[in-house]
Amino acid sequence: MPQLSFHTPVGDITVSEEDGAIVALDWGWGRDQGDSPLLRRTRDQLHAFFDGKLRTFDLPLNPEGTPYRRKVWDALMQIPYGQTRTYQDIAAVAGGSARSVGQANGSNPIPLIIPCHRVVATSHLGGYSGGEGLDTKRWLLALEAPGASLI
Repeated sequence: MPQLSFHTPVGDITVSEEDGAIVALDWGWGRDQGDSPLLRRTRDQLHAFFDGKLRTFDLPLNPEGTPYRRKVWDALMQIPYGQTRTYQDIAAVAGGSARSVGQANGSNPIPLIIPCHRVVATSHLGGYSGGEGLDTKRWLLALEAPGASLI
């Protein structure tokens, strides 16, 4: 599986491709480096996102997960740049409970591109398993909505 690692403002990231689609985005430097037009396009789009020049990714994605998790991830893709939704909001769209949405969020294999950082709890930020945890989530939300009040 081709992988490409690169530096970002939220730490080193590795993206992985399989059968012409992005299947994973992981924090850290991958061991097996490769290259492909799709991986370079993904890197370029992520750099544009971090530079504040890209609001919507245009990449083929194929995250591996249960039908329910895929439904949650599809709902996350509908959250507009600079906005948030609660776990309960996503449960109303995808089914299940706020807790099951949180579990699906935590297992998102393509964070940032599938924007799980845009999901918050009703009274606080909720969790985030990428990068430096909640500090990374705060940074991403501030990137998308400068000046917003973050809990």
